[in-house]
Amino acid sequence: MHSHSVSSDDSRATVEQYVKWIQVLRKRGHTVDGIVLTEHRKFDFDKDYSDLAGQYDVLVLKGSELDTRYGHFLVYGVTQALTQAMDFSDVHMDARALMQAARRHDAIALPAHPGRFGIGLTDYIAQGESFDDVEIVELLNGGSRKGENERAEELCKSHNLLGIGGSDAHLTSHIATCMTDFKTPIKTENDLVEALLGKEFQPVWLKNVVNGAS
Repeated sequence: MHSHSVSSDDSRATVEQYVKWIQVLRKRGHTVDGIVLTEHRKFDFDKDYSDLAGQYDVLVLKGSELDTRYGHFLVYGVTQALTQAMDFSDVHMDARALMQAARRHDAIALPAHPGRFGIGLTDYIAQGESFDDVEIVELLNGGSRKGENERAEELCKSHNLLGIGGSDAHLTSHIATCMTDFKTPIKTENDLVEALLGKEFQPVWLKNVVNGAS
C-alpha cells in the first residue's frame, strides 16, 4: 500500500527487484499478493508494469504519495481528472482540499504515517487542526521509528479511525514489511478504492502473515 521505486527521487529499488523479492518472501511461507507504488509528488501514467506483474504473479498497482501542508497523504485511484484538479507537485496543498477532490474523482486520499514526529497528522491535530474527512490512516508503517506507529495507534483509538499497513519501502528488502489484509479480491486500482470505502480490512505485519494466516 506504500512503496517507492526508482521513479521516486529517494528510492534505489526497481519494480522488478520488488516483485522478485516477493518470490523470496513467498518461499519463506509469507502471503504477499501485490504492491501499490506510491511515488512521491507524481503519478506515473506512462508506466505499465503489467508484463512484470504477469511474469511474477504479483499484482502491481499505482498510487501517489503527496506532500501537503498537513503532512503526507497516500492517494489511490488516481485519474487524469484528479491530477488536473490538484497539482501533485504542490508541497503546500491543503490536505482537506485533496481529500475532497479525490472523492469527487472516485479516488481516496488518506494520511501516511500520521504518527511521524514533526510531519504526522497527530502533530497537526495537537496544534488544533481538525480533519473531518479522515476515516482511515496508515496505522502501520514499515519505515517508522520507535514510537511513531504507537502514536498512530493512539490516534486511531482516540478518533475512531481505521488503519491500513504499508511498508514505505525504498529498498528492495523492505517491501511488504507491513501490509493490508483485504477481505475482498482486488485486481485494479478501482477495486482498491472500493475495498477501502468498504472498510473490510486490517493492517498486518509480514512476520505475522504465514501461509495465509494473520
